[in-house]
Amino acid sequence: YSEDEQPDELRQRKKPKSSEKEPAKEEEIDDIPIPERLDRLGLFIFIGCLAAVTSGMMYALYLSAYHERKFWFSNRQELEREITFQGDSAIYYSYYKDMLKAPSFERGVYELTHNNKTVSLKTINAVQQMSLYPELIASVLYQATGSNEIIEPVYFYIGIVFGLQGIYVTALFVTSWLMSGTWLAGMLTVAWFIINRVDTTRIEYSIPLRENWALPYFACQVAALTGYLKSNLNTYGERFCYLLMSASTYTFMMMWEYSHYLLFLQAISLFLLDIFSLEQSDKVYEVYKIYIFSLFLGYLLQFENPALLVSPLLSLVAALMLAKCLQLNVKKGSFVAKIIKVINFYLVCTLTITLNIIMKMFVPHKENGHMLKFLEVKFGLNMTKNFTMNWLLCQESLQAPSQDFFLRLTQSSLLPFYILVLIICLLSMLQVIFRRINGKSLKETVTLEDGRIGERPEIIYHVIHTILLGSLAMVIEGLKYIWIPYVCMLAAFGVCSPELWMTLFKWLRLRTVHPILLVSYYFFFPRLMTELMELQEFYDPDTVELMTWIKRQAPVAAVFAGSPQLMGAIKLCTGWMVTSLPLYNDDDLLKRNENIYQIYSKRSAEDIYKILTSYKANYLIVEDAICNEVGTMRGCRVKDLLDIANGHMVCEEGDKLTYSKYGRFCHEVKINYSPYVNYFTRVYWNRSYFVYKINTVISFQS
Repeated sequence: YSEDEQPDELRQRKKPKSSEKEPAKEEEIDDIPIPERLDRLGLFIFIGCLAAVTSGMMYALYLSAYHERKFWFSNRQELEREITFQGDSAIYYSYYKDMLKAPSFERGVYELTHNNKTVSLKTINAVQQMSLYPELIASVLYQATGSNEIIEPVYFYIGIVFGLQGIYVTALFVTSWLMSGTWLAGMLTVAWFIINRVDTTRIEYSIPLRENWALPYFACQVAALTGYLKSNLNTYGERFCYLLMSASTYTFMMMWEYSHYLLFLQAISLFLLDIFSLEQSDKVYEVYKIYIFSLFLGYLLQFENPALLVSPLLSLVAALMLAKCLQLNVKKGSFVAKIIKVINFYLVCTLTITLNIIMKMFVPHKENGHMLKFLEVKFGLNMTKNFTMNWLLCQESLQAPSQDFFLRLTQSSLLPFYILVLIICLLSMLQVIFRRINGKSLKETVTLEDGRIGERPEIIYHVIHTILLGSLAMVIEGLKYIWIPYVCMLAAFGVCSPELWMTLFKWLRLRTVHPILLVSYYFFFPRLMTELMELQEFYDPDTVELMTWIKRQAPVAAVFAGSPQLMGAIKLCTGWMVTSLPLYNDDDLLKRNENIYQIYSKRSAEDIYKILTSYKANYLIVEDAICNEVGTMRGCRVKDLLDIANGHMVCEEGDKLTYSKYGRFCHEVKINYSPYVNYFTRVYWNRSYFVYKINTVISFQS
């Protein structure tokens, strides 16, 4: 052969060899029988489900053990256990006790819906106003299951809440698994959730809070929605996700009075998902139907709660439905279709605002008016000297996140990975939107090698939703308990998702992805075990003595006045009537709280006496911790806020200062001189509390 011919022949000899190897590989894959493949898939799913359930159970057991170590709960008397429920938590648990004491369930519900034994001179529908459906359900389960013969009521109650937290963790596990395709992402989600539990949950401090009952159902709804939005879901899986989503959406709405605001953010996320044409509109509008059904059913079962009718969620969903009816059947991808998308966006925004205004004009409501006033002051749109507004602004949970918050998330490596995953998903999403604007259609099936994670609708939904939640959490730190769990889930999904890293490496023009272990948390396990081994101490003898005195010495018909937080404890531990409650969703209760707090202001004995007797109070409790409070934040002590509201302190330049000729009431009443002894008689005191009987007959002394 000539030298020119030799390479061609060699090529011809090599071609058959290479062509023989490729089918050989395919044959090796095809040689695996279908039943064996199904067995492997079934084993993988079984192990993942087992890991998800185990993670939830272990977290619930961890919470129970930690709670026991923190409060020595099993070694306490019933009164000492109840004192651990602070503030509004005490109110919720007290109604659970009332339901168990009722002769029948129907009678218990009637007494709660026509309650005149909690707040003096006020009859309230406690079920509607305080969202007491969790307590109703817990009391029914406690008696129907015969648990009253096995376990104490308090253990049954907190056991349900801890169990729901286990469901919460399991739902986050499943969501991350659905997004990444591997249950290892679920394990990482749980690890991050527990490590950052200071910022993921308030369960350690306030067990009966409404969000502790409600957020597990929202997590289940998000997991079902994630599966429902997946493009490759079969019919049976789609039906299951739809039913689970419907049930969890309604339950979530019944458990928490602010749930419709969170669903409103979710509806905005789905609306943007639909606008960007990243998902079939039919699925999105099916979710909107679930919202409407849940709102109206909730309205009926929550005693025609007007807050649901004037909620922004209903206005948005109604606007979306109307806009869909007005849409023209235009070919997708055309210039006219793009113009209609813009018009549709503007139309929905305009209709939402218009419908909400119309609903508020025709539906009488007083719900959450203080919330709008608070937001106005929060964002500097208005200034006020009102005690209640300034007191709310001073609450740590309603302020912007502190530097320590970001430092904690960074030290656990959660925040860096979250930002990285968010940036990759966001850039991929923008890349997909740019392709659609240019008229390019999305691929029906996206493979791993394509590196297009931005074409997956469930991923983009989570990106939009977490950005909305994060934006609110940057303004109000208390919302971090809603945001951070989904930060854990999204970051874990990204870390364990080969598709996400393939997207990044494709941009960097790398061809292969090597499975590497990015994060290891084995060194956090000893720290968690150390916390369980530490014996903490909750010891509050002064409060125990006060409650014991009230139960033994105070008349049954007595009405107590004091700070709202203490009144909640008195209602729970003694059952006596009070003048105010630590609840901030009712204008009358907010006004009561402000008036009762005047006992720490510079007002005369006669003024305080008139305020207390107007609420039929018989006893006044002065707390030394509030009277002698040394606050770290300037102007945020209760007595400072009262002085600003009463004009006894200069708040801003140009304010007029009104000097009070009276001393601070909580100090002066302790001295026992006229005219204070004419109106108030001290009947009990210890290191923390001073109890005064409000005289019905005033005898003036010189």
